[in-house]
Amino acid sequence: MVVRVCIIGGGPCGMLTLCSYNRLKADGAAVEVTCYEKQEKPGGLWNFTWRTGVDKHGEPLHNGQYRDLFSNSPKECLEFPDYTFVEHFGKPVPSYPPRAALRSYQEGYWRHCGVSDTDIQVEHCVRHVEFDKETETFTVTVDNLASGETITKEFDYVIVATGHFSFPYIAPVPGIDNFKGRILHSHDFRNSSEFVNQNLLAIGGSYSAEDISLQCLKFGAKSATISYKTKPTKYKYPEYVAQRSIDHIDEKGRAVFKDGHKELFDTIMFCTGYLVKFPFLPSDLTLRCRNVVCPPNLYRGIQFINENNPANGKLLYIGMADQWYSFTLFKMQAWWAAALTKGLLAEVDQIPLEEKLEYVRIWEKKAKDMNDDCLFQRDYITSLCEDLKCEDNLDTDRQFREWIALKCADLTTFRDYSHDSNFDNMGIAPKPKIPWFKNFDDSLEAFLTNM
Repeated sequence: MVVRVCIIGGGPCGMLTLCSYNRLKADGAAVEVTCYEKQEKPGGLWNFTWRTGVDKHGEPLHNGQYRDLFSNSPKECLEFPDYTFVEHFGKPVPSYPPRAALRSYQEGYWRHCGVSDTDIQVEHCVRHVEFDKETETFTVTVDNLASGETITKEFDYVIVATGHFSFPYIAPVPGIDNFKGRILHSHDFRNSSEFVNQNLLAIGGSYSAEDISLQCLKFGAKSATISYKTKPTKYKYPEYVAQRSIDHIDEKGRAVFKDGHKELFDTIMFCTGYLVKFPFLPSDLTLRCRNVVCPPNLYRGIQFINENNPANGKLLYIGMADQWYSFTLFKMQAWWAAALTKGLLAEVDQIPLEEKLEYVRIWEKKAKDMNDDCLFQRDYITSLCEDLKCEDNLDTDRQFREWIALKCADLTTFRDYSHDSNFDNMGIAPKPKIPWFKNFDDSLEAFLTNM
């Protein structure tokens, strides 16, 4: 019998799932895989668009990347052991590539694994998923956005690979209606040049606030203030970046901070993360969690379960954890999911539900007790490798620690350094000739010559 699998999403997680099926093509049960992607091409968040709000079909826009975005962590921490950056580009390259280079590397890996554009049904938006417990099959309803046709198909497994960075969360700020300037979420941020000579307030103390504030200053903003929720970051900002905690917006439209400081801003940028939402899933199949390293109700971080077990273990999620590791994490989860659906992890189906639930509780406790998300995620990936008898050593904790130390020294210069790869045997990667803060060309061509 042919096992029918539906992959929802053609971003990094969905494409790596297709790669995994190609890898396992000769092993286990025969599988018929269908991958639906809402955008015009695969790539997910790594696709750039000038659009904000909705796409050309009026659908909520999925991706929120912006011009002049460079990687904010070393490429060596997301490198595939079976396809290095050196292999892709034909030479060693600096450790902090721009968006276009990382998009190119991912596409190169898909091709390396034999995945082609015809393996993905683009401009297909999944509207509804329903599971029938009697037949143990899913009915998936999909709109072909290009033709207007609605399609309904049955599947034995559904893999949710949509990610969780597409539904912006706006944190409540008392008095926000009093603000006279522009308000937006970082999901709609596209170009730093819009903010020349402006005073910017970024609400949120994590990666987006950090990167967008420095981007805007780099391109000519007058000042940037970052409003944190609980405490300022340990990383070193330039002296002209303030860190404060907002209390409210007063009747004059000024931001009033908890230390008593008051200031007028031109723009407020909400860098407050995303809601984890799956509008195509019924409530009993929906994963409900925050952005955490160990999501609840996912056995091995992948197989959806709860006390009612509504999908009999046949609904799988990829890439739902908060990420230190990214591409290699997605790859191992995709491989595990593909192996499960092909019957190569038959022992998983024999584990009693209560045992699986207890396993999830144990890992949730481990994440809390370790208080080190990076090490926790390393251990988690290692456990998936053990399940799959994969001998790759995906531990890049040392490179992560080097990166953190560089950020603590200076947030404007950490991208000017380079790291060594665990897989290419080429030593330390070349440093860029032009420092990041003075580099105004994010093209792939410029990146390949800036060393």
